[in-house]
Amino acid sequence: MTITSLGIGQRTRWIDAVAWLTVYLGLLLFIPSRLILGPLGSAGAPSMLFGLGSLLLWLFAFLGAARRAATEAQPIRIALGVFLFCVGVSYALAMSNPLIPDEASPGDVALLALASWAGTLLLTHDGISDRGRLDTLIWRFALCGGAIAALGLLQVVTRQLWVDQLSIPGLTSTPGYGLSTRGGYVRPAGTAIHPIEYGVILAMILPVTLHVAFHHTHRHVLLRWAPAAAVALILPLTSSRSAYLGALIALVVCLIGWTRQRRARVIGVGVIGLLAMTVVAPNFLNSIIGLFTGASEDPSITSRTDSFALALEFIERSPWFGRGLGTFLPKYRIFDNQYLLLLVTVGIAGTVAFLALAVTAVVTTIRLRTRLRDEASRDLAMALTAAICAGFSCLFMFDAFAFPMTMGALFLTLGLAGALRRVEDAKAGLAALLR
Repeated sequence: MTITSLGIGQRTRWIDAVAWLTVYLGLLLFIPSRLILGPLGSAGAPSMLFGLGSLLLWLFAFLGAARRAATEAQPIRIALGVFLFCVGVSYALAMSNPLIPDEASPGDVALLALASWAGTLLLTHDGISDRGRLDTLIWRFALCGGAIAALGLLQVVTRQLWVDQLSIPGLTSTPGYGLSTRGGYVRPAGTAIHPIEYGVILAMILPVTLHVAFHHTHRHVLLRWAPAAAVALILPLTSSRSAYLGALIALVVCLIGWTRQRRARVIGVGVIGLLAMTVVAPNFLNSIIGLFTGASEDPSITSRTDSFALALEFIERSPWFGRGLGTFLPKYRIFDNQYLLLLVTVGIAGTVAFLALAVTAVVTTIRLRTRLRDEASRDLAMALTAAICAGFSCLFMFDAFAFPMTMGALFLTLGLAGALRRVEDAKAGLAALLR
C-alpha cells in the first residue's frame, strides 16, 4: 500500500490514504454523532479522533520527506493555512485574556475539532496517489451517502429513529433524543444530531452521487444509480429549508456543467417527481411551500434575524480576530448562522479567510474543468464545485461548527477538490514529459 507524500513525487510505503479515509467516512457517517468516548467528553467523537490521526499522518509524511521537490503551489492548501493562522491568532489572543472556565474548555475542543477537519482535508488533498484511487474514494463517498439516505427513508416509513437503540462498547451516548416532526410529518435525521445537519450533508453528497450515476459506467446500472435515487427520494422528506436550498444550489451548478440533453432529462425527472408528489401527498407539498411563504412568522427565522444586534455588540469589542473560536457558548445565544458566529469568535480576519477557502476551492475546480478534456473528469470537477457551493451556502442557516458530520463532510469535499487538481496536474506534467 502506498501514499504519495504531499505532492513530493516520492512514495512512502506505510499506508493507503484511500483505505484510511474510507474508515473515516464510516466513523463520520455511520456512528451516531451522539456516541462519544465518555472520558473525553465533547472531544471524544470517534471521527474527530480519527481526523486528528489523519493530521498526524500528514505531518509525518511532510516532516519525513527527505527534501521537498519544487512543485506548483496548491491554492486550497494555502487558503487552509491562512484560515488556520487566523484562528491560531484568535485563540492566542483569547487565552491571553481572562476567560471564565466555561469558555476555556469549549475553546480547546473547537481548536481540536478544526485540527481534525484540517487533517482530513490535508490527507485527502495530498495522500491520493492517482486518479483511479480518487475515483474509488468518490464511489465510497457516494455509497455512504446512499446508505444514510436509505436509513432516513426507513425512519420515515417506520416513524422510528433506530440509531437511538444502537450501543457500541466503549462509547457512551449524550442525552437521549428521538425523531422530531414538522407540520405533523416526521423529520428524518439519519445518524446526525439534527435533521438540519442530515439534510445539509445529503445536499452536499447529491452532486457526487449524480456524478457516480452518470460516469461510473463500469458498475451495474442499478448499483451506480442507487445512491443518487436514495438521496433524491429522502431530500424532500427532510422538511428543512437548509436542505432544500443546498440541494437547489447544487443542482443549479451541476445543470450549468451538464450537456443540454442531460439537463433536459434531469429537469424532466424533477418535474415528474413534483407532479407525483402533488398527487400522492398534496398536504406535504403545501407544508414545504409553507416553510418559505410563512418564513416571516417562523420563530426560528425571527430568532436568526434578532441575533444581528447582539452579534454586532460582540463584533465591535474584538472586530479583527474575535473572542476565540468556541468561546461564545449556546447559553449566551444560538445564532443559527455560522458566518455570524465566526465574526464573533474569529473576527473579520478569520471569517474572510474562511470565505476565501471556499472561493479558492470553487475557483480552483472551475479553472481545472476548463482545461480538462475528459468528460468524466470535467463532470467530477463540476460535481465537487456544486458540493462545495451547497455546503458553504448552508452555513448561513445553522451553526455548523457544532455539527461534526457537516464539517467533516465539507472538509473532506475540499480535500477531494484539491486532490483532483493535484492528480490531474501530475498527469498533465507526465504527458508533457513523454512528448
